[in-house]
Order: sequence, then C-alpha cells, then structure tokens
Amino acid sequence: MTLALTPREIEDRLEEAALTLKRMPNPPASGSRGFGRSRPDYVHEAKHAYGYEPARMRVIPNAPEFQRMEEALDWLALIGSESEQQAADNRRIVWMRAEGHRWQTICRHVGCVRSTAWRRWTASLLTIVKRF
Repeated sequence: MTLALTPREIEDRLEEAALTLKRMPNPPASGSRGFGRSRPDYVHEAKHAYGYEPARMRVIPNAPEFQRMEEALDWLALIGSESEQQAADNRRIVWMRAEGHRWQTICRHVGCVRSTAWRRWTASLLTIVKRF
C-alpha cells in the first residue's frame, strides 16, 4: 500500500506526533521532583483544600496515535543532506517546527536566518515526500 502524502499532510502528522509525544506519561522518578519529598504539599488556604482549582488531568494517547507517532518519527530519518551536521540541523528544524516553536527560536538554535530556516524546512518536507 502506497501512501501519497502532501507536504502539508506530513507537517500535520509531525505536529500530531509531537503532541502525542508530549502527552506520553512520564516514567517514575523522571522530572524535577523525582527524588523529592514523599509528603504532599502543605495546604495554605481552605479554598485549595476543597478543590477551588480544577484538577489537572493528562489524556494518555491510545495505540493508533502511538503507532502514527512512531511512523512520523521514522520519517525524520529520511531527511538527508551533504553533511551529517546539516542533516541533523534540518531534522531539528522540522521537529522544532512540529512542536510549535517560533521561527526566531529555531533560528537561534540552528544558527541561520529565518528565510534559510524556512527553505531548509520546506526542502526537508519535500525530501520526505520524494523518499516516501
């Protein structure tokens, strides 16, 4: 089965993969409070003790979303260039854009101007389409 995806569809799938990866549950002892206190935080006000603020809930991705995420992450390996450093930068541009970073932040991380970053991002999406 051959999928004929457009660059826009690939961009959407990469954005979905970034969102799915963000929604994945963190393993135990990961994060800033991994080895922190074992007691809960002290309640300073009564309104906090009785649920004044809504409870935060994390929606865990289901199996098809996880499978699409893995497939989209494999697409990043299709991005190549003359040098390995430039290929890594192109992958970083595509992934940071999928995560929703601004062009200014991407340019600062990669070390190029906005128009160059945009051209490399577009060329990388077209490379994925061609090698598909």
